[in-house]
Amino acid sequence: MKTIRDDPEDSQVNTSDRRIHSENSGSSNEWDVGKLDVDSYLARVGYSGDLRTDAETLHRLHRAHADSIPFENLNVVLKHGISLWLDDVQDKLVHQGRGGYCFEHNLLFSALLECLGFKVRRLAGRVQAARTHMLLIVEAGETEWLADVGFGATLLEPIPFEDGAVSRQGGWTYGLAQQDDGSWRLRSPEAEGWMDLYSFTQEPQRFIDYVVYNHYTATHPDSPFVTQPRAVMVKPNVRYTLGGNTFISKYPDGTSHKRGLSENEAIQALRETFNITLAPEDETKLREILTAERTSIADEARRS
Repeated sequence: MKTIRDDPEDSQVNTSDRRIHSENSGSSNEWDVGKLDVDSYLARVGYSGDLRTDAETLHRLHRAHADSIPFENLNVVLKHGISLWLDDVQDKLVHQGRGGYCFEHNLLFSALLECLGFKVRRLAGRVQAARTHMLLIVEAGETEWLADVGFGATLLEPIPFEDGAVSRQGGWTYGLAQQDDGSWRLRSPEAEGWMDLYSFTQEPQRFIDYVVYNHYTATHPDSPFVTQPRAVMVKPNVRYTLGGNTFISKYPDGTSHKRGLSENEAIQALRETFNITLAPEDETKLREILTAERTSIADEARRS
């Protein structure tokens, strides 16, 4: 596999030795989908069902991906960089058994869908203010679906791309609402009412657009992904989140349980809850990061 890192001191986002395609906007060529090892992907997510381009298959593939590949930002905090080239994404998420964040997940999933013959539109969403999220609109049968396997509070299954659509997924509920300006919002219910998860428009995105968004997400000091290790895994009735040394179990009824972990316990949680096994040298570096975070929090508490 080609590497995108010519120098270990390069930027967190590495694109230097490959050409960003300027032609074939929106075509499979731009996204390198032909490089996807479909059989290895299906084995990674444990899928052995039908591969028809219908809604049932889309739902099953989406659920298989969400059940198998965690959301995580460890390569950001470990200073390895985040490549969006498909061969690098599949090497990490498929062959290495790792997870990733939205761009990696949805670039991989969209490549699979196009390889199988689904029609896919790649869009961008705003989480709070910044446009830092990737999502998909997928045509299956005569219906379009919002598919998103890469949001931290991820959909387990696609949701109909219709104003007012509501989807119950295990114990979780998601809704879509179109705004007066034509934009859309993905929402989830909280005690005080619907809470927006992100907003988006139907403006088509190019690969280079995601490279720009990824650069901000992986390198900017204001990005939440550069400050601490994070991992998320969503199940039908619980969402597990590791943020630094803190492990949170959140339930669909709004209740949650939070506990602090030691560095060894955090590494163990990555293995057992999120199915993430790091190389020994990365485990050592992650322990150092977690120890530094614990020390910083303790120092701040003493000062206050």
